[in-house]
Amino acid sequence: MNTRKFSATHLAVALVAAGVFGVAGATAFQRVSTTQAMPVSAATAQAAAPVGAVTPPDFSQITQRYGPAVVNISVTGTTKVSDDDGDPFAQFFRGFPGYPGGGGGTHSVPMRGQGSGFIVSPDGIILTNAHVVKDAKEVTVKLTDRREFRAKVLGSDPQTDVAVIKIDARNLPVVVVGNPNDLRVGEWVLAIGSPYGLENTVTAGVVSAKGRSLPNDGSVPFIQTDVAVNPGNSGGPLFNSRGEVVGINSQIYSQTGGYQGLSFAIPIDVAAKVKDQIVAHGEVHHARLGVTIQEVNQALADSFKLDSPTGALVANVEKGSPADKAGLKSGDIIRKIDGKPVVASGDLPAVISLATPGQDVKLEVWRNGSPRDIVAKLGSAKAEATASADTRGDAAHGRLGLALRPLTPQERMAVGDSGGLVVEQVGGPAEQAGIEPGDLLLSLNGVPVQSVDQVRSLIAKSGKNVALLVQRGDAKIFVPVQLG
Repeated sequence: MNTRKFSATHLAVALVAAGVFGVAGATAFQRVSTTQAMPVSAATAQAAAPVGAVTPPDFSQITQRYGPAVVNISVTGTTKVSDDDGDPFAQFFRGFPGYPGGGGGTHSVPMRGQGSGFIVSPDGIILTNAHVVKDAKEVTVKLTDRREFRAKVLGSDPQTDVAVIKIDARNLPVVVVGNPNDLRVGEWVLAIGSPYGLENTVTAGVVSAKGRSLPNDGSVPFIQTDVAVNPGNSGGPLFNSRGEVVGINSQIYSQTGGYQGLSFAIPIDVAAKVKDQIVAHGEVHHARLGVTIQEVNQALADSFKLDSPTGALVANVEKGSPADKAGLKSGDIIRKIDGKPVVASGDLPAVISLATPGQDVKLEVWRNGSPRDIVAKLGSAKAEATASADTRGDAAHGRLGLALRPLTPQERMAVGDSGGLVVEQVGGPAEQAGIEPGDLLLSLNGVPVQSVDQVRSLIAKSGKNVALLVQRGDAKIFVPVQLG
């Protein structure tokens, strides 16, 4: 079970690949699979009930009709582990060529795992999670009628965690695909899967949230539910109350490795786009814009004179990228893409990565206190892949708390066209905001800065907050500073 941990600022949880047993323990977000739905009659009764009334759904009809389209997937293969795993003496003998496992490298060990999937075509096309079939050398699919088939992996996309496999069979039962955009928060949903290898387990709950962005998964606008899903549920379908599949159960939040009330499903329209590319070409191509973005909080919204803290703030534009060619600049705030509002910064990559390379997108951008429209032609993503000055003196005094100096000729050659001012001393508001000596101040409220006098003038015209674009090493980020 693959575990990814995050810092406290990222919910202090981990994203764990589920469906693989006997490898590693789980700790927080965990990939899973399951599937199920509720009948039309229950949905109609629920819609007719007064607000506040609770009508228990009856999922038996959906389970009976679409349960046979849900399959159990078992995989065998190998995985890499450290030579030091399980050896308490390895650290003392590392480097000795005669000591087995002391080289500090890795070796392959057998791996077995289980997950879930569902049939989308009567000729044997099955959707599941990419992490379910990762490193698999043999994939076996078991149907509810107990027939078993050797499956071929047609392709997988780790970025969205979607995989397509195929078995040699005909006239198979299939699910009906729905529209996840029609889902409402609080609506009943159903899951069917194989938690811990227990085939065709049915669980139900409600939609807790939509468009949820998770750490390191910015390209997928997850459906959050409270449906009980566990390791082995990965790849199973999430049904709405009409028996339509609206998502693929993929991850859970867990500090124990088991279900704790937070489950996440990949919207089926996202999975369908991936499936179509895999079936047609055997691989998936994601689009890219070429920007580094960050969240807009209230302090940044005040600095850029926004009416609300929404949008995706462009911290850096990659040279030669589609964004650069379209005229996007650091300090721009993308508020809409093709007419759809960008509320949180995660909304932007979720749309971009699922677009087609070469596609034109219309961006509504907030720049220098007013909106403007920019059209960008998206490129193709690579396989591997998101302070002001007072004077040159005492930085502890003044509204900002920075002592700045111009770049030397050698420094200017090193940084290229970015320009800016070097932070020599930090104090007061800037120090509290995290600015450090040696940082490079590039812009203030989106205006590139080249002199201390220019920064002083901008500060005099600013309100209570300013947004500083700061470069530290190769990284650039906007830092909101509340002026003293």
